[in-house]
Amino acid sequence: MTIPRGHAVMLALGIVVLFDVLRVFLPSLITLFGRAGETPAELMGLYAAAWFILPFLALLSKPRHALVAGAAGLVAARLLLQAGVSQLYVSSAGVTAGLILLYGCACTVPRRAVPVGIMGGIALSSLVHLLLDGVDLAWQEGPLPWAATLALCLALFLALLSAPRAEEGAPAPARIWFLFGPTLLLAGMAATSWAKPEQGPEPLGTLALSWGLLALTLVAATAAALGPATAPLIELGLGIALIAITVVSHLPGAGVPGLSIGFLGSMLAAAGSGPAGRRQGPALLGGGLVFLVGVFAYYAAYDLDLRVPNSVVPVAVSVLVAAVAVVPRLVRDPPVQLSARRRTVPAAAAVALVLVPLVVAVAWQPVPAVAAKRSDDVTLIAYNIRMGFGLDGRLSLDRIASWAAAQRPDIVLLSEVDRGWLLNGGHDDLDRIARGLGMRHYFAPAADNVWGDALLTNLPVKSVRSYELGRHGYPTGAQAQAVVVEVNGRELGVVNTHLQAPTGQAPEVAAIVRDLAASRPVILAGDLNTTPADPEMGVLLAAGLSDPLKALGDPPTSPADRPVKRIDHVLISAGLTAVSAQVPRLPYSDHLPVLTTLRLTSVDQEG
Repeated sequence: MTIPRGHAVMLALGIVVLFDVLRVFLPSLITLFGRAGETPAELMGLYAAAWFILPFLALLSKPRHALVAGAAGLVAARLLLQAGVSQLYVSSAGVTAGLILLYGCACTVPRRAVPVGIMGGIALSSLVHLLLDGVDLAWQEGPLPWAATLALCLALFLALLSAPRAEEGAPAPARIWFLFGPTLLLAGMAATSWAKPEQGPEPLGTLALSWGLLALTLVAATAAALGPATAPLIELGLGIALIAITVVSHLPGAGVPGLSIGFLGSMLAAAGSGPAGRRQGPALLGGGLVFLVGVFAYYAAYDLDLRVPNSVVPVAVSVLVAAVAVVPRLVRDPPVQLSARRRTVPAAAAVALVLVPLVVAVAWQPVPAVAAKRSDDVTLIAYNIRMGFGLDGRLSLDRIASWAAAQRPDIVLLSEVDRGWLLNGGHDDLDRIARGLGMRHYFAPAADNVWGDALLTNLPVKSVRSYELGRHGYPTGAQAQAVVVEVNGRELGVVNTHLQAPTGQAPEVAAIVRDLAASRPVILAGDLNTTPADPEMGVLLAAGLSDPLKALGDPPTSPADRPVKRIDHVLISAGLTAVSAQVPRLPYSDHLPVLTTLRLTSVDQEG
C-alpha cells in the first residue's frame, strides 16, 4: 500500500512550523515571562501549561474546522514572530494553534501517513536547524529569512488545501498520536544536547563523524517510520535499545549525538500498526502535556532540588515510548503493514548522500592559528551572556560576537554558556560566538554536559583545568576554569568562574587562585554573584587579589537595563595593573560586560 503523500506532507510541515514556534516559546518563558534563575519554575510551568491545556477546547469543534483554524493561527503566529511582534504572547498562542492543527490531523489523517509524517516533520525541523547553524529563521533578519519563512508557511497551506478531504482508509491508532509529544521531547534533546568537545573548533574529521552521524540518524529514523512494522520481538529489542542508548547518552561526558533518534521511527511504525481505536485527538493533546511536563521536570532540576537526577526524565520518557509502542503488539495487535519498504533504503541513502556533506560544511570552521602576544597589555572581556538572549528576548549571539570582535580582545570569558539545551532552543552559543570572533574556545561544563563557562583566546595556552565547586545546597552546578596562557613570553593565569553559592564557593576559588598565583600573575573574572561590599569579596581579596574597578568608577553591571550593583568582576593579583576598564551599556544579556585592559608589570609579582 502507498502512503497518502498529501496528508503526510501536511502533517510534517505542520510539525516543522510548530517546532519553529516552540524554539521561540520555550526560551521566552525564561527571558521575557521571568528572569533566568529568579522567576519560580512553578510559575513558569503554570503559564506554559495554560497554552497546552487550551487546545483541549478543540474537542468541542469539528476536526476539519480545527485543522483549518489551527493552521491559520499557527501561520499567523509564525509570521508575527518573524516580524518580532510580542514574542512571548505570539509564541504562546502559536503553540496552542499548532496543537489544535495537530488535533485536526489526528482526527482526519489516515494511518499510513502518520508515522512518516510525525517522524519526517521532527527530522526535517532538526535538519533545518542544523543547516542554519542553530540560529533559526525566527532569530534572523533580512529578506532571505523572510522569504524562507513565507515559503514554509505557503507550503503548509498548499499541503492543507491539496490533501484530500475524504478519509483514505482507517485512522491511525490513538497511541501513535499520544507518542508525538514524547517523541518530540526525546528527539529534540538528542539532536542538540550531546556533549561537544571542550576545546574547539573541532577538526574536520571529528566534526564529520558527529554531525554526519546525526544527519544520518535523522534520515534513518524517517525511513524506519515508513514501515512496515516488524515482528513484535524485534520491536521489543528496538525498544530496549532505545532505553539503553537514552541512559548512556545522559551519562556525564557522553558525546555521541542523536543515536536514540534512530529508534524512534521504528517505535512510531510499531505504534501505527495496531487497530485504529478511537479518541486520537485527546491522545495527541495528552502527549503534548507529556512533552511539557518532561521539559519542565528536566530543566527545573537546575533551580529546584528534585531529590533525583534529572536524567531520570528522558529515561522514563523512553520507557514510556517503548511500552506504548511495543507492549500492545506483544499482547494482542495483529500486524498491519503501512507501506512497501522496497524503495526506502535507496531513497534514504540518496537523501543522506546530499544532506551529510551539507550539514558538515555548515558546521565546519577552520581552526584559528595561535597568535603569540608581543606586548605586555592584555584586553579581556568578561560577560554573562544569559544563554545568548538579549533584553528583548531575541537570540543575540551574532550581536555579542560582533561587538566583542570590535574590541579586539586577547581573552574572552563567558558565563551561562548554553551548548544545546532544548529549553533554550538548542543553540550552541560557544561555537557561534567563537566563529564570529575567529577564536579558539575552551569549554568548562558546570550544570551539565552542555551548560557552563568558556574561555576564548588565540594566545598560546599552556594548560587548562576545570575544578568542580561544591553545590552548598544550590541545585545548579558551578566550576572554576583555571587556564595558563603565554603573554609576551611570560605566563598569565586566568580563573574563569560563575559562582552560584558564593558563601561556600568563594573559599574554594580563593584556594585555586593561591595555587595558580604561586608562580605567575593571575586574573579572576566572571559573574561572581558578589558585590564589592559582600563578605565573600573579602575572602577572594585575601587570596592576594585586588579590585581595580573600584578606582575606575566602580561601574554597576546588573541588571543590564537599569544597573545598580556590580556582581561581574575582574580581580587581579600582584604583577598586573589595570590600564582601563569600562562596562558598556549593551542590551544583549541581562548582565553588562566588563571590558578591561591589563598590563603585566613584573615576572616576580613584586610590583
